[in-house]
Parts: sequence; structure tokens; C-alpha cells
Amino acid sequence: MATIRDLVSALRRREGVDAAIVLGRDGLLIDGAAERAMDADGLAAHVPPMVAAAIDMGVASGRGDFALMVLEYGAGTAVVTAVSPEALLLVLLQPSANLAALLYELRRHRAQIAALI
Repeated sequence: MATIRDLVSALRRREGVDAAIVLGRDGLLIDGAAERAMDADGLAAHVPPMVAAAIDMGVASGRGDFALMVLEYGAGTAVVTAVSPEALLLVLLQPSANLAALLYELRRHRAQIAALI
């Protein structure tokens, strides 16, 4: 049976992925792999406030529960998705990465990913 570490490793091996981090809703690292120059614990700590704002936006707009957000920066993209009620997944991508394929796979395999957590 696959594990969280298998998920992180598979995501990290994708072309153009700089980091794949599973974290608790409190910002504590559960598992992760990132480029050596990146601090996975520090990155995980930044995610919950952004998710809290996205949750508030969902409530205010009547859009429902938070599922996924995409943040585009000059040097790449950050994808944050809810994988369970207790955990989030952060994936950092280079500009050349296939964002559409990653989003498709995250949506398609959401239940299988949640089962690992």
C-alpha cells in the first residue's frame, strides 16, 4: 500500500516540481521533499493563513468548502489543496512545469490521496 512518503516522492519526481509538502492545518510538516535551498518547515508554516483567507472567501461568496488554490508568481506557481480535513498539500512548480496535468491528477486522485493521510 502506498504511503504519504510515496506520494511526496512521486510528486517531487515530476518534471518541474521544486517541492511537495504535506502539512497539518496547523502548519506543521507531516512529510515533504524540497530543493535543498528551500525550508520545507518554513514553507509549511506559511500555508494555513492563506487557506484561512481562502476559506473566508468561500464563505463570503457562497462557494462552499475550500478545495484548491493556485498562486502564480514570477518564478513559478504554488498549488495548495485540501487532501483531508486535517491535512493540506503544497506543491511548488517551476514556470515550465505542466500545471494543467498536475491539477487534473490532484482532482482525479483526491480520494486516494486522502486515504494516505
